[in-house]
Parts: sequence; C-alpha cells; structure tokens
Amino acid sequence: MSGGGPGADGGARLRAYPALPVWVVEDHQDVLPFIYRAIGSKHLPASNISFVHLDSHPDLLIPVNMPADTVFDKEALFSELSIENWIMPAVYAGHISQVVWLHPPWAQQISEGKHNFLIGKDISTTTMRVTGTDHYFLSDGLYVPADQLENQKPLNLHVILINPTEASNSREENGEVASAKRLKLNTDDTASTTSASSSVAPGDLDHSTPSVKKKEVQNTSALNRAETLSECSASSSLGNSECPIREVVKDVCQALQKGDAYVLDIDLDFFSVKNPFKEMYTQTEYELLQELYNFKKPQRNATEEGLLDCVENRVHQLEDLEAAFADLCDNDDEETLQKWASCPGMKPLVQLVHSLKTRMESPDYEMVHQAGLTCDYMELPHHVSTEEEIEGLIQSIKVLLKDMPKPTLVTVARRIHSMTMNPFSSCLCILSQRRGEPWIQDA
Repeated sequence: MSGGGPGADGGARLRAYPALPVWVVEDHQDVLPFIYRAIGSKHLPASNISFVHLDSHPDLLIPVNMPADTVFDKEALFSELSIENWIMPAVYAGHISQVVWLHPPWAQQISEGKHNFLIGKDISTTTMRVTGTDHYFLSDGLYVPADQLENQKPLNLHVILINPTEASNSREENGEVASAKRLKLNTDDTASTTSASSSVAPGDLDHSTPSVKKKEVQNTSALNRAETLSECSASSSLGNSECPIREVVKDVCQALQKGDAYVLDIDLDFFSVKNPFKEMYTQTEYELLQELYNFKKPQRNATEEGLLDCVENRVHQLEDLEAAFADLCDNDDEETLQKWASCPGMKPLVQLVHSLKTRMESPDYEMVHQAGLTCDYMELPHHVSTEEEIEGLIQSIKVLLKDMPKPTLVTVARRIHSMTMNPFSSCLCILSQRRGEPWIQDA
C-alpha cells in the first residue's frame, strides 16, 4: 500500500492530513461525499482505493434503474443513493478496487472468501451490472456476462467473518501479546509526521442528531506514514472462533497491499442490528412476503445460460410484484386484489392485503414492496446483541486494528436501534488507545 508516496494516484504524491479525520453520519450513504472530497483534495488517490467495511450489511447492491453515467455527476449520484447501494457506484467510477467486508456471525448475505468480478455498463440497458454470481447479486437481477459490459472495472471483494473475543481471556487486553517482527507495507513510503490539537471531545460525539456530523477528530501525536504490521499472536484468546483474529489481520493486510490507500468504514450495526420490517409487520405477514418474493436459486455450477434464465425470471417476478403494489396504491379494492392474485405465484397477496387492512386504515404498499425486496434468499440480519456479545466484538476489533496500518480517513455510520450498550465511544477509544501509535487523541 503506497499511501502518500510517489507512484500513488498516477505518480503524484498524495497530501497527508495533519490528523486522522473521522467523519460521522447517520445514514451510511452520506459518508461517500467525504470520500469524494478526500479524492478531490488529493488525500486519497483517484483510483485503486481499498475499502475496509465493518457492517452487518454488505451495502454492495446497485441502484437498479440508475443510468451508469450518473456516477460521473457527483451531485446527481448522491441524490440517487441509499443505504444498501452506495459503494458499487464508486467502484464503477474507478475509485475503489478492493472491498473487505468484515461481518459479524449473524450476517451471511455473501459467501465467505474472495470474489473477483467486474462491474460495468450493460450495453442493452445502460445501467450498471456485475459479473458476480453470488445469490446476493442474482436475487436482485444484477448479473450479466462480461461480454455484455462496457467500461469494465474489476473488484476484489474479500468477505471475512469476525467472531467475538472473550475479553476475560484476551492476552492482548492484558498486554501479553508479543510484538513480533514487523512487515512494512510499502518500503517506498517516506515517513512524515504531523500534529494538531483535538477538536472534538468524547461527549460531543456521543449524542445523536439527525444531521451529518462533519467533525474531524484531530491527533496530537506524531503520525508516521511508513505504517507497519505486527504478526498477531493472540489466537489462544479466541476460544472456538471460526476465523481467528490473527488470520483476519493477515488476510486484511494482504488485501490492503494491493491498494494505494484505504478507508476504514464502521457501521455501528456491526455490533447489534434489527430488521425494521419485522417490527412493522406481523410474523404471518412477513412469512407471506417471504413466499411472494422467494428467490428461486440457480442450480449449483449453473452455466451462463442457466444464470441468465435465473436472472430473467427474477426480474420478471420483481417487475410483476412492483406493478401489483403500484396498482394497490391507487386502488386496493377486492377486484384489483383478485386480478393480481390470479397471476402465477401471487396467491399469498390476498391474505397479506386482508391482514394489512385489518391493522391499518391505509397500508403503505410502497413500503410493503420495499420490505418484500429484502425477503429473497435470506432475511435481513436481525440480532439484538447482549452486552457480552457487543464487548466481545469490540475486543475483536481492538485486536484487529492494533496491527493494521493507519487509514487515510475513517467513516462511521451510527444510526442504530436502542441498545443497552452503545459501542460508539468504544470505537473511538480503540482508535485512540491503539498499541504502539494512537490514531486519534483524547477520544
């Protein structure tokens, strides 16, 4: 990872922030303007950025009907984005090349491991599409073969599980982890140090507000651009973790070496998450939505033709459901309902609408459709964590970040459900108490 050294960003030296910026927002898509601002100010390169994404959701969908060229008009792009589809446009624009999705055990939307695929402009629709064949993309009708894409951009996606660490057994917490030999991520990177006084107190960052937090956490300590990586030896503290943290550190740092700089992105729903639709609809209604929107998966090792058939059928299914609920928005009388219920796969619509109308004077059918779109091959994650689970994940992140290189900037999305323990301050403390060289001061 070349950071701010020569060669990054087409040969130009990147600027260095005097202190690590931490941008805090409520809605996750609102971090993208800050990333673009860093690109424009030459703190991030215009291409080959790595993105480390801690979240219960991948956020890797695509605005289905948005013209691909919209990504080249920043203001138009930002107005089109939502919480589930804001990363991939930056990949198609050529800025991000590596995404590392670090997810908790209850988030399984994309299969573990490395996924290398293309994103580009579909020559038949002029929208963005991908060659990725994971169910995550197929169920949204986003797959096309490579020969149907122009302006192709590659994406290296790494999906890595983070298990909670038992704080009581953490040797790292007790200061017993040895600092093993260190591996420079880039020997060409020159050391430069800057300092500035802290501009944000912990209390200022702890209260919620609907507006975007455009506050920068400043670092009073010297920041060395020649970042290093320790080999973590704390695996004995991880109990029965499927993916020990030392292996996660290794995998993440290997991915980061492919990029010229990286952004660390944290969504607080990584620690605890709710599926909002489960609170909006009854269990029966939710099960009816699952039946209506069920995604018929392709056969294992399906051919290109089989994948195309799968996507075509899925697109038609979703178009029919969208049309049905659009009709119901205009008129949800029995005649309209029975007309749509007579279509293949639509029979559960009758029971669903009847149930909704007994509870609501005027059901929001557009919202019902949005809820249905999340009921395909897998539910949205829903796991209200205990304090012990949250603390275990905080410990895991602490071990992980201890040996990672310093990012160019940090983004945090913190619109979370009410929980007994808010991990926001803990995340800031992890950054400020990082062993060796704190990333931020007085958090």
